[in-house]
This record gives sequence, C-alpha cells and structure tokens, in this order.
Amino acid sequence: MNEAEFIHQAEETMIALEDAIDEADAPLDYENNGAVLSIDCEDTGSQVIVSRQLAMQQIWVAAKSGGFHCDWDGQQWQCTTTSESLLDLLNRVLSEQSTQAIELTL
Repeated sequence: MNEAEFIHQAEETMIALEDAIDEADAPLDYENNGAVLSIDCEDTGSQVIVSRQLAMQQIWVAAKSGGFHCDWDGQQWQCTTTSESLLDLLNRVLSEQSTQAIELTL
C-alpha cells in the first residue's frame, strides 16, 4: 500500500469509528485531533487512544491492557499480536475499561 492509500484507508476508519461511537448506546465520548482519536470511557474516566502511524503504515491502539499495532490485510485492520480485527480489539479493550459491555459496529 502506498502512502496515499494508507492515509485514505486510515481516515475512512477513523470516521467510521467516530460514527460508531456516536451511534452506540454506551458511555463513550471522543475527540479527534488529526491522526489521534481519544475515546473517553465516561463511566470510569479512562481513555483508549487510536492513532494513525504513517511511518509504519499501522493503526495503533493504546489501552490499559497494553499497546496494540494493526496492519491492513486488504479488507480490514488486523492486530499483529492478538489477530483480532481492529473493531473486535476496540470492543474488548473498551469493555475492559468500562462498567458495561461495549459493542461498536461499523
């Protein structure tokens, strides 16, 4: 994937995540600051950070349980350590950091 394709795919993903958070019936809020999406778990005061890493062509997730790197496999972002899709990974770490199960859908 070239740089322009990565930027396009990463931006589309960030927009889809914002829409999913807006539509979720969950105590979540977010702030997008360019290449960084900060997701606030309002019921616990914790955060999950999703960031676009241009040099590595990855999306990184920072959560209390650790840092995760996701590669584009041609269809979706896939975590390099857990093999979860980005969406499954986010649902898991947000649920771990919230007082309720989180089910974002894209």
